[in-house]
Amino acid sequence: MQARSDGDISDALWQRLLAREPAAVAGSSLYGPLLGGGKLVLGRLAQSLDGRIATETGRSFWISGEPDILHTHRLRALFDVVVVGAGTVRGDDPLLTTRHCAGPSPVRAVVDAGRRLSAEYRVFRDGPPTWLICAEDAAGPAHHGAARVLRVARAADGEGLDPAAMLAALAGLGLMRVFVEGGGLTVSRLLAAGCLDRLHLTLAPLLLGAGVPGITLPAVARPQDGMRVDYTLHRLGGDLLLDIPLARAA
Repeated sequence: MQARSDGDISDALWQRLLAREPAAVAGSSLYGPLLGGGKLVLGRLAQSLDGRIATETGRSFWISGEPDILHTHRLRALFDVVVVGAGTVRGDDPLLTTRHCAGPSPVRAVVDAGRRLSAEYRVFRDGPPTWLICAEDAAGPAHHGAARVLRVARAADGEGLDPAAMLAALAGLGLMRVFVEGGGLTVSRLLAAGCLDRLHLTLAPLLLGAGVPGITLPAVARPQDGMRVDYTLHRLGGDLLLDIPLARAA
């Protein structure tokens, strides 16, 4: 296992945390709130100081540092399924496994409403069980490479998929603990729909000048009309992680 940066979790305690034992709650202010049964939906983004999660060409390797990358792998180990959007797959071709830490790799799910991604990306070729989540009216067979296809309703505005319907479909597969790793559109749509329980937002000491924006929400007329949140700050090497609890809509 790589060296940890949080400093407050012993090796033995971290092993118990990855095994999802309740005793780990007392030892970690960052991971403790993520343990326990029941539904949990966590959104996750790492962005530059000017709010970019990738360059204009879609590259995000690596905006944040190694401790933050390790944190992402730890989160994968603590959830039933890791969800990413089509843009993340297209830009980074990720494996979405826990190869940098102890613990099981989750089920993988890729959100691609129109089924535009080819089956050549690594996530569709091998590894843990994988689902391609697309719209009900998207043409194509029941498999996409090695991945199975999960069809859900489109959003009412026609932009992507209905977030609540997608989470309900995953819950129907027994995937109750959902880690939404990116990208910006996928996390933003779940956040705007009130479907996130928690958000982990990492700020890297980096300025890109241009690129793919992180959180994108409907505009407000006045600052006081915006979504003001509470947060707990954690330092991950040179990066700052904001752990943001959210009042999820019913």
